[in-house]
Amino acid sequence: MSERVIVYGADWCGDTRRTLRHLDQKKIEYDYIDIDQDTDAEAKVIEFNKGKRRIPLVEIASETETKSLSVPSGDEIDKAMK
Repeated sequence: MSERVIVYGADWCGDTRRTLRHLDQKKIEYDYIDIDQDTDAEAKVIEFNKGKRRIPLVEIASETETKSLSVPSGDEIDKAMK
C-alpha cells in the first residue's frame, strides 16, 4: 500500500486507542499526533469537524487523494484503505 495514514487523537481518548489498536492489528503503519501536544493539529481537527473537537481524525493520503474520517469504525478504515 502506498497510503500514508495520520491519526490525530489524544492519549486519554478511548476511540483514539481503539483506532490505534485496529491499525496495529492490521499491521498498518501510521503517524500519531496527540492534539493535546500540537495546537495546529487540534485546530485541524476542530476545522474538519465544523467547530467540534471530535477525535480521532484519521487521514489516509494516497498519490491522488486524501480521505479524512472522523471517529471511524474499524470497517470504515478498512474500506478507505482499499
